[in-house]
Parts: sequence; C-alpha cells; structure tokens
Amino acid sequence: MAGFDKLTEKFARRIARGTSRRSMLAWLGAGMTGAATFPVLPVARAATHGGGPTHSPVIAGIDQDPGDRTSCDYWRYCAIDGFLCTCCGGSVSSCPPGTEMSPITWIGTCTNPADNRAYIISYNDCCGTSSCGQCLCNRNEGDRPQVRPQSNNDYNWCLGSQSSVYNCSTAVIVGVALDQPK
Repeated sequence: MAGFDKLTEKFARRIARGTSRRSMLAWLGAGMTGAATFPVLPVARAATHGGGPTHSPVIAGIDQDPGDRTSCDYWRYCAIDGFLCTCCGGSVSSCPPGTEMSPITWIGTCTNPADNRAYIISYNDCCGTSSCGQCLCNRNEGDRPQVRPQSNNDYNWCLGSQSSVYNCSTAVIVGVALDQPK
C-alpha cells in the first residue's frame, strides 16, 4: 500500500507542477458544459415522434398526400438520399420486414403541394439487411454541410441501430412546420 501511496503522490505532484489552477478549472468547466449539452445533440427522436413502435406517424389522407410514393419526385422525398423503402417491401413510414428503423435520423422540411404547407420530415434509415438496390434517390434540397449533421443526408445513420448495414430510407412526417412571421 505504501508503494501505491508514493505512486499517487508522485503523479499528483507532477500534475500540479505541469498545470495551473486556471487550466484545471477550464478543463473542469469544459467537461461539465459538455456533459450538460450532450442530451441536446441533434439526434432525432423518431421513436417518440412518429416512426417508433408505440406512436404512429402523421399521415395525411390520400387526397392530401398526392404523388407516387415510389418516385423520387414524391413531395416527402425533398431531402432523401438512398433507396426508397416503398420499393423494398416497406412503406413511406415503415421499414421492410427483417430490418429495423434507426433511432438516429436527419430531418428536412418539405412542402406538400396539396395544401401548400411545410412539413417536418424525419428521414430514417432501415438497417439490418443488405442494400435494397431499388429506387435510388439523391435529392439534396436544403442539405447542409456535414458540420450540421441533423440536416445532412450523407451519413450512414444506421450506426445507432443494432446493425450498421443500410437497407433503405423512410420519410416520416413528424409535424407541421411553423409559419414564418411576415
């Protein structure tokens, strides 16, 4: 035990000689700030806002949800990048059988031509089996640089699920965007 005490004392004295109190307080403050801001990182909450197993996504009626869901021109796909789940055995808001929806996502705001309202779209990747390979779409409207990952579609968002193998992408409506003040 005496050897452990000497080693601990030697280590503590070396740190005390090499750093100032201000430096140590700065590192402590940075660590506390980082820990406090960690829960607000841009990770989508698809499981609680549509797309999860307990909540259903916002689905407009057929008249209010126009377009071919297997086409890249479908209005919800304004910021999608990947294979469409509607061509792979899933739907616009659900994954094909044998895959799971990643809880991490990117978001976009798309305008529905039927009612001219902007909707917040959560683009969730379905993961677990190899790429579907059908209906590849790469629309980058409103895509942001990779320094804003929540608005960028160039990541493999499957890293938040049990399998990091990408299959296809969904477009879940999570809400109506607020009107901009005029």
